This record gives sequence, C-alpha cells and structure tokens, in this order.
Amino acid sequence: MDTHKLQELLTSSLSIPTNHITLGITNLLHQSKLLSILIQHKKIPNEPLSDLQIQSILLTLSTLDTNREYTLNNIHSTYNAERWVGVGEREGRIYSSLVSSRNYGLGHGMGRSGDIMEPQPKAVGSSIMVQLTKYMVLDCMRRGSGLKGDLDDGKCPARHGIVLPLCTGMSMNLVLSSLKRKLSSENVSGCGDGDSGGDSGGGINDRNVVLWSRIDQKTCYKAVLSAGFVCVVVPTKVDGDMVVTDMEAIRYNLQKYKNRVLAVISTTSCFAPRVPDDIDKIGKLCQIENVAHVINNAYGLQCQNVIVKLINRACVVGRVDAIVCSTDKNFLVPVGGAIVISPREAVIRAVSQVYAGRASSAPILDLFITLLSMGLSGYKKLLQDRQELVKEFETRMQQVANSHGERLLYCPKNTISFGITLDRLNGGNGGDYGNDDGDGVTKSTMTPSLFGSMLFTRCVSGTRVISKDGGTKIIEGQEFRGFGSSTNNYSHSYLTAACAIGLTKDEMNEFFTRLDKCFKDFLARREKELKKKKKKHVVVMKEEGQEQANK
Repeated sequence: MDTHKLQELLTSSLSIPTNHITLGITNLLHQSKLLSILIQHKKIPNEPLSDLQIQSILLTLSTLDTNREYTLNNIHSTYNAERWVGVGEREGRIYSSLVSSRNYGLGHGMGRSGDIMEPQPKAVGSSIMVQLTKYMVLDCMRRGSGLKGDLDDGKCPARHGIVLPLCTGMSMNLVLSSLKRKLSSENVSGCGDGDSGGDSGGGINDRNVVLWSRIDQKTCYKAVLSAGFVCVVVPTKVDGDMVVTDMEAIRYNLQKYKNRVLAVISTTSCFAPRVPDDIDKIGKLCQIENVAHVINNAYGLQCQNVIVKLINRACVVGRVDAIVCSTDKNFLVPVGGAIVISPREAVIRAVSQVYAGRASSAPILDLFITLLSMGLSGYKKLLQDRQELVKEFETRMQQVANSHGERLLYCPKNTISFGITLDRLNGGNGGDYGNDDGDGVTKSTMTPSLFGSMLFTRCVSGTRVISKDGGTKIIEGQEFRGFGSSTNNYSHSYLTAACAIGLTKDEMNEFFTRLDKCFKDFLARREKELKKKKKKHVVVMKEEGQEQANK
C-alpha cells in the first residue's frame, strides 16, 4: 500500500486529522529510509541508531525470509498459511518463541553448501543482513580503526573481508585450508607462480609446513595442526624485558623447509612481555620467498598507534595474505565470531568457498546490531577512551609495583598488555628472608601462581601470572619450555593486565586498589607462614637437643 492510499484510508475510515496522518507517515518514511540508506551506502552510520530503529530494521529484514510465518507466529500456534508452504527437510522452523525473538525470526543462517557468503533464495533478509554486516565492519576498520590504503592498488588491509561465525582459532584453520586449496587450484589451472626448487620438497602438495613465531597460546598452534599441517614453532628472543621476533630464526626455517612452507603466521596482539611481531619485515621476507603471510590480529584493531600502523606498513612493503581479527575482543559482542580481511579478493573468496555447509548467523547478527548501536562516532569514542587510559594505566601499574619492591616490565611496543615483576613473591628462594639453607625453614610454600588465585577470589579477572620456574608444557607432542612467557627462559616471574577497549576509569581504579591490597595480604600471609615455620623449627631443635642431653 502506497502512502497516499494509506493517508486516504486513515482519513476516511478512522477520521484521523490529515495533519496528524502526515506527521505519522513522515516518521514511517524516515524509518524505512534508514534501511535504504544502509543498503545504498554500505557504510556504518556516523551516529548510533536507537534500539527501536534497529528492531524495526531487523523485523523488516526477517519478513523477507520465507520462514517468517513459522518463526514470527511460533510453531505451536494454529497456523494458517499466508503465502509460503514449506515441505523441505529444513524450513527455518523455530520451536521456541524465545529463540525466535532472540534471533528476530532469522532462522536460515548464512551461506549455502558451497559458499558461506552465497545468498539463499529462501533467506533474502538474512543474506542482506550478512552482506551489510561485512560492508559495515570493513568501513569501521578503515574509518574507525585506521586501516588505510588505496582501495584500488591492492595495498589496503581492509579492502576485502568476510565475517565468520567462528572464533579466531577456527577462522585461522579455515584460512590455512583455503590457502592450500587456492594454491593447488592455481597450480592445476596453470596460474601459479611455481616452485623455486630445493631439496626439502617438491610440488604444491608438499607445502605442508606452517612457520609460527612462538606465542604461548594454544589456539593458533592447534588451529595449524587441525588443518592438517606441520607446525614449526619458531623461537623468539629476549631484548631487554621484551620478547621479540627472531628474524634470523624465521629465515633459517624458511631455508630449512624451503618449498614445504605454505605460510608464516605472525602475531600482533599478545600478552606482555611478548610484543607484536615485526610483521613488516616478515612480510618482506614472505614476498621474497613466495610464501603466504597470515597475521593473527585477534584484538589489535583497538591499538591504532602501534599495531594498526604496523599492519598498514606491512601491506605496503611486503606480502600479507590474510589478517584474522576477533569480533568479541574488538567490538564488544558475545564470543563466537571473527573477521578475516585481506588486500586480495581471491584470498577472501577462497575462505568463503572452503567452509563446509551453511552456518549460524547469530554471531553476525550480534555484530550487525552492535555496529548500528555504536555508529562510527561510538566506536571512535571507545578507541579514544582506551587511548586516554593507557598512560595512566601504565603509570599506576608502575606505582603499585614499586611500592612492593617490584618494577614495570619495559615493553613500549605493547600498549595493550602491561606487566610487572613478581620476583619478591618467589617462595623458592626465601623471598626477603634470605636464601634457603636446605632445611626448608626459610622456604615459603606461597608462590606467584597463588597470587593470581588470590586476585581471582577478590573478583579480579583477566590478569595472568607466570612463574619464572613455570616448567614445561607439552601440547600435541610439542614441548614448550617456560610456557606462558613465549620464550624458554624468561628471567622474571610476572603479572600482566590489559588496558583493553571497554575498560572504564572506575574499573581501572578499583583494579589497582585490589592489586595493592592483594600484594599486602600475600606478603603478610607469607611472613606469618615463615614465622610459624621458624617457631616450629626452634621447638624441634630444642626437643632434639633435650633428647641428646638425656642420652
């Protein structure tokens, strides 16, 4: 029904004044125009939309899907077919009205069996939502986070992208699988670059090795293994307090495995004292050696001054095939999604086509709603608020550390995660009470790991405590010495905390208050423990002396 007919009907049938109807129809037109603007410009709105506006858009999109009668009416209710009758094995029927409401009736998911980004004929509304989310988040990365570059010269990191309903690790798995498949198809069609020879491998199918600059998180390592590749853990090196990329080790392993190397995985967002890899140098090396370069940028979009600039540079001076980013860590949505971006369209197309089957669109729906709720201005404010807290966060960390005889780890290249030493908390060397003389009297059972537990019981989450003598962890047969510090023999026990997007000043202040108190409680408990041990030792020595005298 057009607006003129609606106006005539309302005036004649319901006797509503014409001027009132005109005002209402103006609002209706404005509401419908919002969706048209999104589709036309394919950009995140500059200003946030209201919840009512977002709900209206979602309900409009849901009516475009063929399952709208099933999902919006609820499967239990008496059903009178309006238009569609579904006799397939999967018609988007949703039993629970709560589940239907939670998903705004969008029950078909995303993609088709051969391509996760392919539109579904039965799910026009869902397909529109998925595509709009992709375009909005790419726009947000460029105009909000600062991923720059000419969109036409193949150097812009966020030129192409895909939003996946998978977490970072499984998205990395998918990227590696797609790179192998893409390389194989290019070779078959005669479009590949070929191999440069070497005694450690032959053709495309022999590219089964992925070099991974060590960072002590299980996710990426398991992603490589589950994709069917051999993961070669490239050691890092220590530079002052920082754990940094060992470029010589990467060069050595590229030569050692030669034509067997499919890709190098580098990391930008990490826990201190690990700092972002030298992805520009790695990119140059990958370009020379003709191997793919994948960047794990899990939560790096929020760090404009260091990480984003590094990514921009890497795409200009070297090779970058894909960049994997988390949705929850960067855009404050529930866990479950990732964004894969690339300067090269062929890479994103390959990722889209390697996904098996359809997928849930729930994580994409979360991101769609959040981007509209934030608007570009809201996202930029979150980034600005975090940046304004960074210096104070670092200063407060240093103050608390110094007040308890510790110090801040100097890692200027990591402006998200900050670390302080916990050397006084090492119970194995007697702490401040002298070296253990072998009888265990001055050796405390309280260790840095207990300090982390004490923080958690005081409702502090997100900190990480790594002991100097943390030992060795075996993951899928691979030995990681000093696990947690991303290097074999780090010289300190330490604690890390992150100044991440969404952190408020009040939350930060409360954290440092609790951290300071936890230090005091820990040291007081340890002193009490050692005094008890010394007192007990004195009693034992007296008893032994008395026994000797009696003899």
